[in-house]
Amino acid sequence: MPENAPYNLDNASFRDSVATIGDDGKRNWIYPKKPSGRYHTYRLIASIVFLSFLFTGPFLQIDGHPMFLFNILERKFIIFGFPFWPQDFFLFVLAMLTFFVFIILFTAIFGRLWCGWACPQTIFMEMVFRKIEYWIEGDAGSQKKLNNQNWTSEKIAKKASKHFLFFLISFIISNTFLAYIIGVERLWQLMEHGPARHSGTFIALVLFTSVFYGVFSRFREQVCLVVCPYGRLQGVLLDRNSVVIAYDYTRGEQRGKITKNSVRKEGDCIDCSLCVQVCPTGIDIRNGTQLECVNCTACIDACDHVMDKVGFEKGLIRYASENEIANKSKFKFTGRIAGYSLVLAVLFTVLASFVAFRSDVEATILRTPGQLYQLIGEDSISNLYNIQLVNKTFKDIPVTLVLNGFKGKIRYVGNELSDLKRDSVSSAVFFLVLPRNEIDQSKTKVSFTLSSEGKPLQNIETYFMGVK
Repeated sequence: MPENAPYNLDNASFRDSVATIGDDGKRNWIYPKKPSGRYHTYRLIASIVFLSFLFTGPFLQIDGHPMFLFNILERKFIIFGFPFWPQDFFLFVLAMLTFFVFIILFTAIFGRLWCGWACPQTIFMEMVFRKIEYWIEGDAGSQKKLNNQNWTSEKIAKKASKHFLFFLISFIISNTFLAYIIGVERLWQLMEHGPARHSGTFIALVLFTSVFYGVFSRFREQVCLVVCPYGRLQGVLLDRNSVVIAYDYTRGEQRGKITKNSVRKEGDCIDCSLCVQVCPTGIDIRNGTQLECVNCTACIDACDHVMDKVGFEKGLIRYASENEIANKSKFKFTGRIAGYSLVLAVLFTVLASFVAFRSDVEATILRTPGQLYQLIGEDSISNLYNIQLVNKTFKDIPVTLVLNGFKGKIRYVGNELSDLKRDSVSSAVFFLVLPRNEIDQSKTKVSFTLSSEGKPLQNIETYFMGVK
């Protein structure tokens, strides 16, 4: 440990439990002071952009279709206007793997920047629900005083108003997520018909509204500390070169109150504890990187304000790596980062290639289960097949099926293949009739070509059963 590291790290009992749990095992309710400053302003702007995108997303359309749809029930997905089907599941797996590697690389370089600036939990908690709480109940001191006083008409009015708005916003959030799942048009229909005709959907809506309300009114920062695994991965993902919100102990130690008309022998930290008072998870950032830190920058703004006030240089708490603090070294592109970058580049290239060359139509041909071959006269054999086709586009596609390499015939049972309706699954049943003299074994591989207006879409192979 550096010689002038924070003085209370030798007996770092603060690492034995999270900051929101007291010695008696009960929860310490956090009353963070209202944050302000340049970083808070930047985060507020970023949050407005994020929330605007989130709440307008279900209404955005491309060529009459939603930009985003995650219909798990009907297994239809639209991402940036491109439809995806269960047949594209391998793309989702590859995309998730690419995303995980990106998160690992991003965290190794920038720490938990995501948590403070883009995580929906942090944005909703700090930029929506906490703002309402400040507006109705006041700053930290007023909130604590209100909670400790007896139930008066003022307390009842404030608590009722706050929790009504909390539940209302939770209801809006639930409806927004429902719109992403079933689509806006379907959501309007549910609202028009009422809960009686769609009791299952209504129960799910109430359930998720209650969950969101419970999270943002009571559970709060415990989501980041207990539920979310991302913070616990810091010990694996971060190293001394990772940029985190850090206290510059080389400047700040030893701490001491500031006095007028005296030569200061202590460090720049005047031990005002404002960095602790504004923290939404209740930690002391001067103790170093901790599980609870969500990189919200509130401590940076508070400390910069104090440094300005006492005439010291800003940046006592700032975005920095441990190596920058201890050794004044600049960012290094390490072998670890290079390895992650290489893996990410390979995964992204493979994913982009699969998406770019993805077929508009996917077809599967299988012999009808339980059916044997049929002898037609003395010179022909037939097999019965089912073909299923998925049109992955938003346009009708005319298709034809052609047999390759055999002088056989395709005879449809019922309707022939013609136009595949947009964004749908089609099927057909047909007999494949082959000359008996072309079948010299009990199981013969046959190939079909699915075409659209003369353009091959897919080659499909299956087996033809016959007489040896």
